[in-house]
This record gives sequence, structure tokens and C-alpha cells, in this order.
Amino acid sequence: MKLDTCKASPSNNVMLQLLCWMALLLMTAFSSAARANESCKSLIATGNPEYPPYLWRDPEDESRLIGANAEWMQLLSKEIGIPIDIKYVGPWGRVQEEAKLGRVDLLAGAFFTLPRLEYMDYFYPAFRETRTVIWTRNNFNLPYKKWSDLAGKQGVTVINNSFGEDFDRYAKESLKISMVPSLEQALKMLSLSRADYLIYEEDPGLAYVAKLNISGLKTVTPPVTNENLYLTLSHKSACNTPEMRGRIAKAVYKLDKQNVMNKLITANIQLWRKQQSK
Repeated sequence: MKLDTCKASPSNNVMLQLLCWMALLLMTAFSSAARANESCKSLIATGNPEYPPYLWRDPEDESRLIGANAEWMQLLSKEIGIPIDIKYVGPWGRVQEEAKLGRVDLLAGAFFTLPRLEYMDYFYPAFRETRTVIWTRNNFNLPYKKWSDLAGKQGVTVINNSFGEDFDRYAKESLKISMVPSLEQALKMLSLSRADYLIYEEDPGLAYVAKLNISGLKTVTPPVTNENLYLTLSHKSACNTPEMRGRIAKAVYKLDKQNVMNKLITANIQLWRKQQSK
């Protein structure tokens, strides 16, 4: 159909006008999709850089992130047929701001929260379940069995961290928790008695305690939460199209069925320990 026929004239009937406008809309949609596909030749991924064995900065190139999640992202890259560059862009709080602005495409590991739905799409299933615990000093009496046992104590955690919708809501309403930029700072505050407890995930916490050679700390049970780690895609990413979301969703599902994360975590625990012993 020639577009000239869409020009208004007395001879045009209503059906012809409707068909013309439908053709124009389809052409616009196809053009937009083509531009999106052309602009999506690669993806930038990032995540929490203080998160061994999942993610941490490469000692040989601190602009890069390495770890189990980084290796999982390379498997994802092969599945979707697009290169994924896993970069360090700053601490966890900065990482989330970059995702909001669309300056990074993917977050390689984020808990589910309602506020994050405002600027990211989540892919299911989760690729890992993690355990968040309470850390305290060996010589500090903290009889912890439930969340309310933390009331009246001074807590600390890393800024912009989430530990699940329910706990986040309870903590905001009932607990006194300071936010600091890094896990290293939080652990030092705890060891120097500037906080009574730290809330953080168990595996990364253990890794950093070993790195910093801090003694006299312990974890207490039960865990605060068991939360899932998800892959997310920024709403403002140039690659966030229905076609790309479908490709990523299929790849995430396939990798989950292959159960690759357990092997990646085991290997990267060994890599982290080796690097810290140098």
C-alpha cells in the first residue's frame, strides 16, 4: 500500500483510512524494533563488588568483576549469542543507581524488592538462594532467636542492601540500623564495638572476615532470611525489548535446569582463598 493513499481526500473512505493508519503504526513498530536490535550488540553487567564467592574485583584488572556470578553470566552470554561485559562501576549503592539510569543493562544478582520493580525486570527462576545471618562479637551477649530480639540494639549493614520485603519493612519500623558504604567498614565497626550486630549474608561475610584477618566475630542462628538471587534487566536499557527478554528468560531457565551454580561457587571459593593467601 502506498503511503500517498493515506492523505486525506474526499474520496478516502473510513476503512481505507483505518488500513493506512494501521500500516503506518506497524512500520513505526518495526522500525523501532530494528533500531533496538541494532543498538543491542553487547550488554554491560555489574553487581555487588564485595560479594565473594559470587562477585569481587579482579586483582589483575580492577575494572572487571570476577566470581561465580560473573562466570554464570558468561554462560548466559553464550546462550543468548551476545557478549556480556562484567564491569566494576562502584559500591552496591552506586550499582543500583546506574541500573536506574540505564547506564548498565544487567545486575548479576539482586534480591527481590517492590521498589526495584520500578526500574528493573526480574528473570525467573532465581539462580541462587543465599542465607543472611546476624554477626556479632564473641564476647557480646546477644540472645537472638527472632527479629524482635534485635530491638534496642545498634545494628549496622551496607547501604542499599535488602534482606527481603518482610524483614526490610520490620527493620525500618522497629530496628536501629546504621548504613555504611562497604562490608569492610561494617565488619571493622562491629569488631571495634561501634555496633552490636551486623546483618549480612553468610558466605561473603566469611570471605571478608578471612581477608581482613578479623578475629572474635561469630554468626548466630537462626538466619534472618533465606533469599533468592535474581538476574535483572534495567527498564532503561537499550536492550530491554520483548525479544531480548524472551531470549534471556529461556537461557536463565536452561541454566537453572543444568544446575551449574554449585560447581561455580565451589571453584570460586577456592579462587578467592588462593588470591587472599598471596
